[in-house]
Amino acid sequence: MLTKLKQLDWIVILILILFMVVGTLLINSSDLPRQVTKHVQLFLLGFITMTFFSLIDYRLLIKRAYYIYGFGILLLIGLIFFGKIKNGARGWYDLIIVDFQPAELVKITLIIMIAYLLKKRDGEPLTIVNDLVPISLIVLIPFTFVIMQPDLGNAIIYIVIFIGMLWIGNLKYTYVLISILLISAITFASYHIYKTFHDPIVTFFSENGKGHWTERIDAILFPETASDTFHQDQAIMAIGSGGLLGEGYSKGIVKVPYDYSDSIFAIVGEEFGFIGSSLLLLLYFLLIYRLIIIAIHSNDRAGAYIIVGITSMFIFQIFENVGMLIGLMPLTGITLPFISYGGSSLLINMMSIGIVMSIKVHQDSPWMYDEEY
Repeated sequence: MLTKLKQLDWIVILILILFMVVGTLLINSSDLPRQVTKHVQLFLLGFITMTFFSLIDYRLLIKRAYYIYGFGILLLIGLIFFGKIKNGARGWYDLIIVDFQPAELVKITLIIMIAYLLKKRDGEPLTIVNDLVPISLIVLIPFTFVIMQPDLGNAIIYIVIFIGMLWIGNLKYTYVLISILLISAITFASYHIYKTFHDPIVTFFSENGKGHWTERIDAILFPETASDTFHQDQAIMAIGSGGLLGEGYSKGIVKVPYDYSDSIFAIVGEEFGFIGSSLLLLLYFLLIYRLIIIAIHSNDRAGAYIIVGITSMFIFQIFENVGMLIGLMPLTGITLPFISYGGSSLLINMMSIGIVMSIKVHQDSPWMYDEEY
């Protein structure tokens, strides 16, 4: 065990410790300073989770991919009957001690399942019937359940994971070109349909004439006529008021909803300015860089596939969280990884890092089973 711990990427661990310090300070400066102790406790539990998964041979997870994926789907189905509603979405289990969000865990189960299917191809170009269709169905199932909650943010992350892992899985360039053209056409058509039939769509999605999604989409597409842009306006005001160096720690005056969680980057911008925001993004860059280095040096395709899926997940979460607070992306419930307050997202992110560490530690270890994993 000691030998395995020595093989961990200690640069990544140092970055995570810095994230814990930064996140704790920011939460202390938010509307819920009483959550500081709980955040530190969750982070310490996260380090235990990370260490646990780093010591487990990741190939065991891939070997049991179908069972792990099925477990995730069962959790999503269970929400229909036993789910707790928060912020308009039925996406949590009330575990008394903490509210657990299965959609976060399913991101990892989905990555493992796709890695298992891609490994079977052994680097050969993916085909439509044998590869793209089955993998698409694997993604579509949890996507459908999560979009019904509704949780648009995590549903989009599933698509991002799907695209990132297919790209590294040797997708033919003709398929890539066709996909880009198809996505562009769908996006263009959807925009014009939404714009043309705006009022009927809004009425359809909400009993009171204004839907949960449409409010957030309107804030991006039609900010001049949108009825509810308060959240985004406050975030932009907070980040803009920080200027170059910021107002100073705990000296921010702009009140942004959920500034301890989804909108915590607004505190960074207001209190630490452009310089502080850039340094935080630099830390994320270093984390992503280290993950990519581990993937490059991996001598097992399945391990590299998993890291690419996890990296795609982190990159999009960072881009979406920052983008939605500066008016580039619609508001979603996506947290800023390792910084925002949130039990499920933090623990799953730490679990993800633990799996990456396991790939680094175990890729050269002999496989303990006779059959291929």
